[in-house]
Amino acid sequence: MTNQTNVEYRMGLGWDVHRLVTGRPLILGGVRIASDFGLDGHSDADVLAHAITDAILGAACLGDIGVHFPDTDPKWRNADSMKLLAQAYELARQAGFVLVNLDATVILERPKLKDYRLPIRESLASCLGLGLDRVSVKFKTAEGVGPVGEGRSAEAQAMVTLAKLAPRGNDALR
Repeated sequence: MTNQTNVEYRMGLGWDVHRLVTGRPLILGGVRIASDFGLDGHSDADVLAHAITDAILGAACLGDIGVHFPDTDPKWRNADSMKLLAQAYELARQAGFVLVNLDATVILERPKLKDYRLPIRESLASCLGLGLDRVSVKFKTAEGVGPVGEGRSAEAQAMVTLAKLAPRGNDALR
């Protein structure tokens, strides 16, 4: 029996940044981080979830987080960014894609995040229905350089691989 399908792979890159402020919780990958400050934004400002959302939507050619969850729409005010991430992945699945893996980096001067690596990976894996072995999260500082290094903001970057089965002979794969 011959294989009658090809697998189409797509890479997606996401990036996000939010200002750090007092009076807001610091949430990364759906995990609340012990901190005296948090991220400012229309939703819960989970910079990591936002970067991953953009990476998934981008890989599937479905726009970006602002297209689907605009900050001008009051219904997204204080929204749980992990729910937005789950909705974005559902859109990609409806387009025929499955998430193969996720690699993400949070850039934040303080607090140190190493003790949160496993809980964040578990939270993301659960949200996306992935095995823990397919979710990588790294933490970096900006070495005192720029707004992140000065403790005024946090950034996140994410790269995902999506896969889609396509019939052999599909012109889109040529």
